[in-house]
Formats: sequence, C-alpha cells, structure tokens
Amino acid sequence: MRIGIDVRKLHDYGIGTYINNLIIELAKLDNTNDYLLLCRQNDDQYINSLANNFHSVPLRSANYSISEQISIPYSLAFNSINLFHAPHYVLPALTPCRSIVTIHDCIHLKFPEYLPSKLAALYAWSQLWIAVRRARAIITVSEHSKDDIAALFNVHPEKITVIPNAVNNRYKAKLTSEHLAAIKQQCQLERPFIMYSGNIKPHKNIAKLIEAFKQVRLAGHDDITLVIVGSHGAERDRLQKLVQRLNLQEHVRFLGFQTEDLLAGLYQLAELFVLPSLYEGFGLCPLEAMASGTPVVASNVAALPEVLGEAALFVNPRDAGSIADGITTVLDNNSLRSDLIEKGRTRAEAFSWQRTARQIHRIYERIGV
Repeated sequence: MRIGIDVRKLHDYGIGTYINNLIIELAKLDNTNDYLLLCRQNDDQYINSLANNFHSVPLRSANYSISEQISIPYSLAFNSINLFHAPHYVLPALTPCRSIVTIHDCIHLKFPEYLPSKLAALYAWSQLWIAVRRARAIITVSEHSKDDIAALFNVHPEKITVIPNAVNNRYKAKLTSEHLAAIKQQCQLERPFIMYSGNIKPHKNIAKLIEAFKQVRLAGHDDITLVIVGSHGAERDRLQKLVQRLNLQEHVRFLGFQTEDLLAGLYQLAELFVLPSLYEGFGLCPLEAMASGTPVVASNVAALPEVLGEAALFVNPRDAGSIADGITTVLDNNSLRSDLIEKGRTRAEAFSWQRTARQIHRIYERIGV
C-alpha cells in the first residue's frame, strides 16, 4: 500500500509535534508499506532519512491556500497513493483516493473572532465540513473534541476515533545541574519563574495570565518572573503593551520559539507551569511540564480536565483572581506541590507516541484495503 501524509506543518508548534512524532514512530513500526510525505522542500532530506520506505514529495503550495486544493490531489494521483492522511483539517474535495483526517479541535468554529477575516472563517468552516464528509475515518485527540465534531457537523460518533497525543521522552529525562545552569545563563533567568509555553494566540488567554501575575506579585511573590515561550506574532504586541501598562516590564519575559531541548530545560527549571487557555482540544504542553516534574495550574474548561485528570490544579480562566489564587496556592503549599509533581509524572506516563502510532496504523490498515 502507498500511504500519503501531508507533513507541510512539520514545524508548527502543536500540529508539528503531532506530525513529527507520528512519522518517527511509523518509520519504526512499518517497513512494508510505502510512505510518501507531502512536505516543504527543505524537509526532504530529513524525511528520506527516516526509513527506506519513506520518501519526500515536495510541495510549494502554502497551507490554507487555494493552490493546495489542486496540488495535493494532483500529487496523490501522480504518485498512485492508495490512502491519504491529512493530519490537520484540510482534506481537498478532489482527493482521488481513500482518506483519513485528524481534526485536533474546533477552535476556528468556537472562536471565529480570532481568525484574521470573515473569509478565513468561511474557509475553515468549509474545509472542516468537506473533511468530515469526505474522509473514511476521522481521528481526534480527546473525547471533548469528538463531542464537538459530532455536534457541529452531525457526524455519527462511530466514524470518529479518539487517539490522544503523547509526551516525547526527552521531557522525562532528568537534565544535569550543569545543563540547567547553562540554560539559565543562556536565557538570563536569574530569579525563580513560572512559565507558559505554546502558541501566542488570543484563545490562549495570556493577557489574563499577565493580569493574574500582577496579583501574585502584589500578594507577596515579588521575587518571581513570568516566562512566556511561544512564536512571535501580532498578539505579542498587544501583550507587551499590557505588560507596560501594568508596570511589569522587568518581570515578564517573552522568549519566543525555543527548541524542544531548551524547552525541556525550562520546564525543569520552572516553579510551575500555567495554561489559562479558553479552549484546548487536548493540551500537550501541560503534559510535557508534568513529565518534566513541574506542577501544573490549568483551566477547568474544554479537554483539559479530561487529559490532565487529578494531576493539575484547575482554575477559572476568565477570572484573573482565580488564576492568581491557583498560582499562589501551589507556590505556598509544599505538600500540594509535591503531590502535583508525583501525580503529574504518573499521568504523563499514560500517554505514548508509540501507542498513538500503532492505533493510527491500525486505521491505515483497516481503511486502506
């Protein structure tokens, strides 16, 4: 069987993690089927190095463009693909073979106001509608996302399979004190810090976190820094203005996008990790923090309670006071902190990319024949 996978978002923050770990594990698991990965030109060497049965198919079409609606079906037909996996919601209507789609969440439909235009919202809706109708099977990452997809698109739940994300082993490995000291020096982190990592987008609710951080400092924790790790964008300008308005310029650090190796060190150095998001289809970053031995404060909404279980302290993301109380509670209560660390490590162990890849491979075998 010839299996095509769209990996053009390989370097994106969340979906890129999903794609990269999936293809790495598939390369270990399956040496029988041929895999042709639709990719960016500069990724072809990496893809061809995964295994002898993994081959790159470079595409120039931009993500979420009109041209990809033609170039993807053309590449699939030209390369005689039997089964196509779209690991995010774009599945062209002209796809010439059997197909599977992964829909991680319905953020664009739940919060259309965060998209750049009404045209972008229409594109997202239309592509999701085509994907759920066109695909032979739908994969999603949580029961919460499954319920959203089934309700929004009137899809029978049996067509949707929940296969969760997982944690890379690098976050479970304890780094040496020398390595951690080097990271502190590199990032100029002289004081204790709490951290957020992920995309810097409106639904991540970072503005409310900054407001809560101000309250944490006023409550007596004036020796602590807030570190925000994530790709730069228009949202960062708005957040920096908020930081200035609250007179927090010396206490909030924007570190931008970081490699997984450096991110692993930041998790281990942090006093705690905070995710105040208004919506998550899964919530991978808090699991990574848990695997690193860092206590987690997270929103009590969407898929986060499902994914994190009893291993996090949950707060109301729309209330800065609730977020601040959660942070100060963990900072001030050593017993709770130790309990969250222990439960967090156990929770993270329940998620494995190897298991995820096996489950997806079984769907390939079922749908592709």
